[in-house]
Amino acid sequence: MIYTCKYKSPIGNILLAADEIGLTGLWFEGQKHFANTLSDEHISQETKILTEAKKWLDIYFSGKEPEFTPPLNPEGSEFRHKVWQILLQIPYGQTITYGEIARKVAEMKNTSYMSAQAVGGAVGHNEISVIIPCHRVVGTNGGLTGYAGGIDKKIALLELEHIDINAGTGKKTCRRKSDEEQIKEVAVKYVCRLHM
Repeated sequence: MIYTCKYKSPIGNILLAADEIGLTGLWFEGQKHFANTLSDEHISQETKILTEAKKWLDIYFSGKEPEFTPPLNPEGSEFRHKVWQILLQIPYGQTITYGEIARKVAEMKNTSYMSAQAVGGAVGHNEISVIIPCHRVVGTNGGLTGYAGGIDKKIALLELEHIDINAGTGKKTCRRKSDEEQIKEVAVKYVCRLHM
């Protein structure tokens, strides 16, 4: 049986789905491919797995890196599972390109080449966004590319992880903000609150 519940995030409402094994879906309302793997037969009821996923989201949206991952059970091909495993290894606050993922998949499959476009398809069909961090995948040279939840949500998630989406080029590119930049950002917010 599939169980569902809703979660109110600071960047939009989320629908969570899980079976007895793990989380099967996490979608922003209105996103591309919204709940497309969700069975018609599901019950709106919070379970232990859904509660754990909500706890993970609470920590994440508070601006911290969760120290655990709730049980996951995404539905997909062997190839997609390989790509999603790589996504789960992208450190908090860092990004990776489609090309880098393609090289890693090629190594796993012991082949000399893997298509970055095929990787893009697998990334785009990730049913457990945020927790399986497809928002951390960027184009060549760090350029922002599409995101099923919408590019605005991708930007918000990257900024939450202190990734500079402009990186000094004027284009939408990404890099991790330095400790000094993060401290300055917090100080400015604090000063602004004092003068309100």
